[in-house]
Amino acid sequence: MKRLLSLAMPVVAMLGIATSVQAMPITYIAALDGLSESPGNSSPGTGHASVELDPSAHLLRVMFSFADLLGTTTAAHIHGPTATPGAGNAGVITVTPYFTGLPLGVISGSYDETFDTTLAATFNAVFLAAVGGTAAAAETALAASLADGTAYLNIHTSEFPGGEIRGFLQTAATPEPATLGLLLTGILALVGARRRIRR
Repeated sequence: MKRLLSLAMPVVAMLGIATSVQAMPITYIAALDGLSESPGNSSPGTGHASVELDPSAHLLRVMFSFADLLGTTTAAHIHGPTATPGAGNAGVITVTPYFTGLPLGVISGSYDETFDTTLAATFNAVFLAAVGGTAAAAETALAASLADGTAYLNIHTSEFPGGEIRGFLQTAATPEPATLGLLLTGILALVGARRRIRR
């Protein structure tokens, strides 16, 4: 029995690692361009976005950079959920009329801001009402849209009021397969150790 417990302890520890990995912030990334708009446009503008959602700390970090826009910036938001992952249009999820501190009236720039998802002010009032009226419900709906690939970051400009460049946010890295691989490696090592003990 003691041998069985000693073999089981590393597996339990690895399961604990898997649980802690799931509680970590999840990062979503997107390349932004005019062709990704709906309908697409011929803007030479490009950008890159990174959105980090930490459901344990209730924080949403939004980072993006952009360059070579035809119009000057008027707004930027996360939109969603669309009916189909990676396609279509949807309403604004995040704060309106634009992200707090967004550089306005420029054709190139960058942005980095962290929002408290326990605050209703982090979300568009229309979205908030549609999902039940609470920040907790809005955070859950945002997390679901990001996970489903139905959320996109859109930069609106004077030349393209509906959006000049955008990109659907996709998971940057999925920790679960790596954790599963670590768990399986640990189990195989335990089996190997047990065989060596029997010899």
